[in-house]
Amino acid sequence: MTQSSSFDDLQAILHQGIADLPDHRKPSPNTRYTMQDAALGAFGIFFTQAPSFLEYQRRLQASQGRHNAQTLFGVQQIPCDNQIRTLLDPIAPSHCDPIVLAVFQRLEQHHLLDSFRVLGDPLLVALDGTTSFSSQAIHCPNCLTRQLSNGHTLYYHPAITPVVVSPRRSQVIALPPEYIMPQDGHAKQDCEQMAGKRWIRHHAQALAPHHVTLLGDDLYSKQPFCALALAQGFNFIVVCQPDSHPKLYERVAFWHANDGITACERRHWNGRCTEVALYRFLHDVLLLEGQEALPVHWFEITVINAKTGAQLYHNSFITHHQVTADNVAAAAQAGRGRWKIANENNNLLKTKGDHVAHNFGHGQQYLAAIMLRLNLIAFLFHTVLEWSDADYTLLRQVLARRQTFFEDIRALMRYMVFDSWQHLMAFMIRGLDLESRLEPQAAPKLDTS
Repeated sequence: MTQSSSFDDLQAILHQGIADLPDHRKPSPNTRYTMQDAALGAFGIFFTQAPSFLEYQRRLQASQGRHNAQTLFGVQQIPCDNQIRTLLDPIAPSHCDPIVLAVFQRLEQHHLLDSFRVLGDPLLVALDGTTSFSSQAIHCPNCLTRQLSNGHTLYYHPAITPVVVSPRRSQVIALPPEYIMPQDGHAKQDCEQMAGKRWIRHHAQALAPHHVTLLGDDLYSKQPFCALALAQGFNFIVVCQPDSHPKLYERVAFWHANDGITACERRHWNGRCTEVALYRFLHDVLLLEGQEALPVHWFEITVINAKTGAQLYHNSFITHHQVTADNVAAAAQAGRGRWKIANENNNLLKTKGDHVAHNFGHGQQYLAAIMLRLNLIAFLFHTVLEWSDADYTLLRQVLARRQTFFEDIRALMRYMVFDSWQHLMAFMIRGLDLESRLEPQAAPKLDTS
């Protein structure tokens, strides 16, 4: 742990990001709750993973005259749930993009993403779609629809949730999502491919200078997506299946028959058996037919058990990185890293207490999307704290289960008021008798200017 990203640093970024949220209410001298109170109140629910967090804080305010929503998150007046929904419903989720990008920029400035870089320098950003809400009864104009076999209509909210990944790191760093929802001027229902291209256009200026390589499944191996990624300054390593690209694989078969494909292998002991990874790669194979076809580099990995010959893994990819015998193994490892978006992000958000699929409020405009955005920001803050804040890291190591950590902080904040997040962390460390395991260190805080 080389740098410190304290809770206060992250909170400063959050407060700066929501300072100018548009207020769609008519001006009135009777306005009681600010837009910031509504956003911070919702954020507190997600950060503590406690759907009843604000109700507990109202009780503390009544009994003790103060509450954790104010001391920890800066909520001045606690709105009720319906008031939060009403205030946040008209807010387009893109208003929160600067918060996520500011955290990313600070991590880069303090070299906290250096260990994520692979293939010499690139950062890997995995793209994948997930559904945050579905119902056969509750819906809004921004829902997508699907006809079920029983004749009913399913309403749902999908989104692409990009994350920075690395084969060497278990954590992922969330980036701004892109929502798959009806688009103005488009009669056809929105889809993941279109959303992926919008995400590239929206965030290329902020992210492409950081040498980003996009990862994705076969859905992203289409020429329009790959060409756009290159034009906007990104590279890519995406799955490329034979069924989706018959012409490309005709060319691969031709060069294979004429000994034009380079092959190599690597052996690795995985703790149970010796794995043999067989690699093949081919340069400048055309993705389509015609003069406008994009040339890409194709490579394939097949992993077998050295003793039994059983196939353990197989996949093929296309990229614009130059593939060589020296780096094809690293390129394949990077391509396989796209699974981390499901294992370390989407599944974790749905099954480990973040309740990302829960209906916290649907609204008639953007409420479901803005709630998802605040939930993802809370998840991002916890991820950063886990590997950059000594007190937080120690508690997570000792408590082990993620759910145990959140159960403890929910219980403590239900009955006690803490002066700050640091006060809460220190209280838990003393209660677990962990002071001797903390090493004194002075590290610079993140600049939030």
